[in-house]
Amino acid sequence: MSELNRIAREDCDLEMTPMIDVTFLLLIFFICTIKFKTLEGKLSAFLPSDVGVAPTNAPPKETTEVLIKVLAEGTKLDPRSASELKSRDPQRVAPWNGEPGTRFVFGEDRVVAYTVGPRTTSDIEVLASRLDEIFERLSGPGEDAPALSIDPRKGTVYEDVVAVLDRAIGAEFTDITFVGSYED
Repeated sequence: MSELNRIAREDCDLEMTPMIDVTFLLLIFFICTIKFKTLEGKLSAFLPSDVGVAPTNAPPKETTEVLIKVLAEGTKLDPRSASELKSRDPQRVAPWNGEPGTRFVFGEDRVVAYTVGPRTTSDIEVLASRLDEIFERLSGPGEDAPALSIDPRKGTVYEDVVAVLDRAIGAEFTDITFVGSYED
């Protein structure tokens, strides 16, 4: 019994170092395993300032629309042999094999129509000169830069849209938007 009395009378010292170590280990564990909630479906957008509780009377901005429509799809060719078109033997051009997931290029019989206002053309350079005219007519001192809208319809490919976009940037349009897809 004397041994128990002696143990009971001894001072108990709590070691703080192991407690601090355990606390830091728990802290590191929780920091490493935390998963922050991601916001799904939220897009950052810059809304127009003339919409809302106290809208201002801003005049609508005139937008020029370029409609891109495929008139004739043309033949699909194997891109490895399409370089033969520019060579001296166009008979060596192989048609596309039709396998899904493989690449192809369009032949020269592809016809794409570009419509700006009432005018329609199949020549991209005529479209470029028309865009130059429109930019010169709509832009002036003290005026906002004119807006351009590119409307690709069913059957257009990236190459068609990029060609129009290049000509629009060449005509110095800076406010360029794209219209969503239509199913004609």
